[in-house]
Amino acid sequence: MANVASSSFPIPIFDGNNYDYWSIKMTTFLMAQDLWDIVEKGYEVPQEGATVPKDQLQKDARALCVIQQALSEIVFPRIIGANTAKKAWEILREEFEGSDKVRTIRLQTLRRDFENSKMKVNETVQEYCGKLKELVNQMRAYGDGITDQRVVEKILVSLTQKYNPIVTTIEATKDLSTLSISELIVSLEAHEKRLMAEDEDSVESAF
Repeated sequence: MANVASSSFPIPIFDGNNYDYWSIKMTTFLMAQDLWDIVEKGYEVPQEGATVPKDQLQKDARALCVIQQALSEIVFPRIIGANTAKKAWEILREEFEGSDKVRTIRLQTLRRDFENSKMKVNETVQEYCGKLKELVNQMRAYGDGITDQRVVEKILVSLTQKYNPIVTTIEATKDLSTLSISELIVSLEAHEKRLMAEDEDSVESAF
């Protein structure tokens, strides 16, 4: 059994922001400490007249302790009345993640924002792709299985016209099913730098 106190991995701290990212990190942390099962399922309720095994109670107490330590002073009061790890986790999930209906609505909003995204004339490749990747990360945090290929395709069809030459080249020479997002961004930024250099040369030649 891993000792939480001596763990070399710092406990992810939740301050009320970015719950989806925190919950993913926290789930992994709890799994690494062999505590996630007691958080997810709770301990087995004994038959009438019996008591909960001591090892189960201790494991639950360790998990609850970890969750409490992971919360900032602003968030901690929300779970102050929770006497089990499962209850504490459910309180946080309900308040900061919302019901299944709320999650579905949020995911649909993110999907709509993704589909409607288009690069602005004054945006750089880094700015636009960074914004798009943030949307994708949020979608995935809500359970969307969007693939890298779909993201690559979206980037290619939503760039401004000045990128048409490089887009045509990429579509003709690359396998989009294996082209990574980072590789695509590198190619687009190289094209962007060439365009900027050409613009500078044009300005200099004008004088």
